Amino acid sequence: MKNVLNEVTERIRERSIPTRKAYLQRVEHMLHRPRGDERMGCANIAHAFAAMPASDKLRIFEEKKPHIAIVTAYNDMLSAHQPYQHYPDIIKNEAWKQGATAQVAGGVPAMCDGITQGEPGMELSLFSRDTIAMSTAIALSHDVFDAALLLGVCDKIVPGLLIGALQFGHLPCIFVPAGPMSTGLDNTSKSKVREKYAQGVVGRDVLQASESAAYHGPGTCTFYGTANSNQMLLEAMGLHVPGSAFVHPNDVTREMLTREAVRAVLANVNAQQRMPIGKLVDERVIVNAIVALLATGGSTNHCIHWVAIARAAGILIDWSDFSDLSQATPLLARVYPNGAADVNQFQKTGGAGFVIRELIAGGYMHADVPSVMADGLSDYCKHPVSQDEAIVWKDLPAKSSDETILRTHDHPFSDTGGLQLLTGNLGRSVIKTASVPDDRQIIEAPAIVFNSQEELLAAFKRGELERDFVAVVRFQGPRANGMPELHKLTPPLSVLQNQGFKVAIVTDGRMSGASGKVPAAIHLTPEALADGPIGKIMDGDIVRLNATIGTLNVLVDEEVWSARSQAHLTEAQRLNNSHGMGRELFGGMRRNVHSAEEGAVTWL
Repeated sequence: MKNVLNEVTERIRERSIPTRKAYLQRVEHMLHRPRGDERMGCANIAHAFAAMPASDKLRIFEEKKPHIAIVTAYNDMLSAHQPYQHYPDIIKNEAWKQGATAQVAGGVPAMCDGITQGEPGMELSLFSRDTIAMSTAIALSHDVFDAALLLGVCDKIVPGLLIGALQFGHLPCIFVPAGPMSTGLDNTSKSKVREKYAQGVVGRDVLQASESAAYHGPGTCTFYGTANSNQMLLEAMGLHVPGSAFVHPNDVTREMLTREAVRAVLANVNAQQRMPIGKLVDERVIVNAIVALLATGGSTNHCIHWVAIARAAGILIDWSDFSDLSQATPLLARVYPNGAADVNQFQKTGGAGFVIRELIAGGYMHADVPSVMADGLSDYCKHPVSQDEAIVWKDLPAKSSDETILRTHDHPFSDTGGLQLLTGNLGRSVIKTASVPDDRQIIEAPAIVFNSQEELLAAFKRGELERDFVAVVRFQGPRANGMPELHKLTPPLSVLQNQGFKVAIVTDGRMSGASGKVPAAIHLTPEALADGPIGKIMDGDIVRLNATIGTLNVLVDEEVWSARSQAHLTEAQRLNNSHGMGRELFGGMRRNVHSAEEGAVTWL
């Protein structure tokens, strides 16, 4: 792997030379400016600190002490973000103890895909990432800060905060997590109830009781979706206080870890050689994040988000980089939907620290990278514990306590990661193979074409899908309708697969963090609304998805396929809803968005 690791890293570095150089020049320029209270006009400064206590003003104006920005995604609707309510008070208190000051610079929106799943609001979800990035930039644009603490956990929130922070690459930054909720109804049982409901075997009351037993308290959802993948990747990038990702919100060490984040970011500010976030997030750190994603079978959403994050730091990556690393990265973890365990069991077995240690030991990650703790990734291979009212990091056991959940690098679940790039005459897409049974890695069947997820659900209810088929769900890309996740399609397709039918889905939309056992070629680019080949597929065309060799093709005579266009589609079929639930306000983003493989960014 070490050769592949270095080869991929080097080609990313070479590809990114012009953009990375320009980015770092901007960071360097910002690093050498005077502090805000010395550089800005008196009225500007007075506005910035008007509401602060006189003692804080004294520290800023006279004592020239560091001033920390807090950017928070707090709201009390999202279980993962509800614990953030009192974090600003904790941070301000610890900053004061350390001779510094802190302010809430701004809040960013935080929406939940679990709430909007299958609803019109889901079409705002992907674009909320760039909205969060812009909100982060607005908060930090007051430009009186020496560092920033970023409070966010879930799907689009962490990528948005990170993209925004990278525009202020001269600032030392640390992400402050809140932790997962306690274990409720296990994910396997929850999924079975969903399938029974899809079949009409149980009613809505049973389904509601099941969902409420699964999602029942503060913290992130306990499956290994995009939110918890975010936390794994931030650990691998050295952007957390080590080991803080999966500590429960009410654990005694949680507040101690938050206070440690304040001390760590201040140590960076005061260090002779600062390590601002723009310099910390380099090519090696981006590759480490990808490797950690692959080794844990994490969310395919990050094939979009981390492309955008890298681009924000002047680094250019694509799906070929993910695919090549996947072929050389062992799968070390099985957490639902890639296994039966939840993230609390993953944490108990060793968690992120175990994975990072094993990846470094096997030569699968760059160990000699900077981190917010300033001494590489050594502390990220350990477990934080409270001792005498302080946090200490202790070594983890050499072996996993449960090898059905977590394994060492020399005894992996698989020699390759759980992601595959698919290419062919339909374009480029990705598939999360970690959860797909071996006998479902190759699917060849007639296409049934749908222009919305509602069409597929209606066909299932009418009993029209009890056969082998490939569901082609198009006009779900970024330009069409904001690329919603299509998880409501998983239960009916799972039911059909369990009945013995060979089924798969091909879409320019997303399945992503909770992709399960049904083969899903997702993020297909170019999308239908960009005249992608998926728009030419007709009912009955044979589609062949081969995840073992990484191909996706429609088996239509080449001459017939070349002559075919999207002319057979009506305007109603081509266009999705663009009104209602605030979708009007995102029209500019839909028009300007880049492709999924380019990170679906709207700001280039």
